[in-house]
Amino acid sequence: MPRYHPIDNRQSTIDNSPVNLLLVHGPNLNLLGERNPAVYGTTTLLDIEADVAAAAGARGAAVLCYQSNHEGSLIDFLHEHRKLADGVVINAGAYTHTSVALRDAIEAVQLPVVEVHISNTHAREGFRHRSFIAPVCLGQVTGLGRAGYTVATNLLVDHLEARAGA
Repeated sequence: MPRYHPIDNRQSTIDNSPVNLLLVHGPNLNLLGERNPAVYGTTTLLDIEADVAAAAGARGAAVLCYQSNHEGSLIDFLHEHRKLADGVVINAGAYTHTSVALRDAIEAVQLPVVEVHISNTHAREGFRHRSFIAPVCLGQVTGLGRAGYTVATNLLVDHLEARAGA
């Protein structure tokens, strides 16, 4: 069963804030803190979600968090929330390197998206060097560990603020 909850005071919607962000986690990220700590560290998914909520909240934004191990569920979530959200921070996990369908969904929702990875995917196995989603994302943050999510969140909010001021 996919995890789906708004971290901002456990509200049932995110559309009451001036800026609404989606934080989307792909396969196996529910095991953060347990899975391969040498690569991914001991930080849990809830730790990362709390970091993003704090960074976004400090900038006046709300965050809705979602994790699924299923490609279609991730796509459905993006489709269903495309009109409620202003932007997306996504760690698509292994789907980063394999999913044309997720890439097409990111392009289709027409939201600014920042791709984030805990590990430096370019310093790992060759198959992890290519991101199918990077060409349709605003930017990519990789290899900064837990801090990468805060960097990605701030990058996205900076972009949204610049766009609103234009």
